[in-house]
Amino acid sequence: MKKISLLLLFLIFVNCKENKGLSVEPEVTTKENTLLAYAEGFTIEHHQDFKVLEIRNPWPKSDKIYRYALIRKEMAPKITLNKDEFDAILITPIEKIVVTSTTHIPALELLNEENTLIGFPDTNFVSSEKTRALIDEGLVRELGKNESINTEVLLELRPELVIGFGIDGNNKTFDNIQKAGIPVIFNGDWVEKSPLAKAEWIKFFGVLYNKEKEADSIFKNIEADYLDAKKIAQDVTHSPTVLSGAMYKDIWYLPSGTSSEAILLKDANANYLWSKTTDKGSLSLNFEVVFEKAKDADVWISPSYYSSLEAIEKANQHYTKFKAFQNKAVYSFVNTTGETGGVTYFEMGMARPDLVLKDLIKITHPELLSDYDPTFFERLK
Repeated sequence: MKKISLLLLFLIFVNCKENKGLSVEPEVTTKENTLLAYAEGFTIEHHQDFKVLEIRNPWPKSDKIYRYALIRKEMAPKITLNKDEFDAILITPIEKIVVTSTTHIPALELLNEENTLIGFPDTNFVSSEKTRALIDEGLVRELGKNESINTEVLLELRPELVIGFGIDGNNKTFDNIQKAGIPVIFNGDWVEKSPLAKAEWIKFFGVLYNKEKEADSIFKNIEADYLDAKKIAQDVTHSPTVLSGAMYKDIWYLPSGTSSEAILLKDANANYLWSKTTDKGSLSLNFEVVFEKAKDADVWISPSYYSSLEAIEKANQHYTKFKAFQNKAVYSFVNTTGETGGVTYFEMGMARPDLVLKDLIKITHPELLSDYDPTFFERLK
């Protein structure tokens, strides 16, 4: 009887392996993931008890995918995850954060989470009045230079998370911070290919604060505002020609036709003279090539850091030969700054492409948007 019983158990075991109909279905743990319309550098997976934030391409030519598990505070005692599967496990909402680029600050403010910011490198570059007030009150500590963050002060602050950005992934400071047990997430919004894709990274911050619905609503408003402005510009029949950039050490640097700057000019229905180029990054040209193509351009946008026509003329007399200079049709964002000199465009421009687009439409088609006052750009005097 014992042999018969063993034989029956063996047959049942074999039959169960071969008959898929008898296998137990695994528990379904994923729900609908966060919908991203433009951004390609991150994804948010929704699981039954936690979420997974994936970061891809946080800098050009990066090939590693970073994975972070996000667990709501009330669920943390009930969940055990395999740490080896993630670069870090975070408890949300984040209550103490350090960000390292001014471009990260608008997202915190749009989500009403600027009070969670406890440290920032180069605080003088912050232009926002709300965050500047926190800095002035001593609630946001100065962390030194971005290239060499004061890790001693940062470790004293003990943030739950540091949001970094990398040019090539080699950053010993961030490595040391992570070795001290503080997670670092690389934000790759600046690598995205379009203005709206960059702005959509507010959803990245939204999931860190359990505010995905709020982040989605904010982005949809920005997107709608952008597309409405674009539609208004497309009805204009004349597209003024546009030059951009300026020289540095005898090389003229200007945006490629694939850049966000070129996309914005296209959506403003302006004829950017290098819109057909497909190079990645900026173009590097000599003066003669630029002058030949753009000497009669109607508008000159973003002439490096020059803040006046006089400064442009002093820098190089050749600049005065451009029609745009002669007609005083030169526009820049460098004069719109915060209390301590931080350029507002560098802080808010990526988060609010709708406002940048409206500025460019106002410049290239002044008859449109009659009730709109430019946010970033102004005509140089």
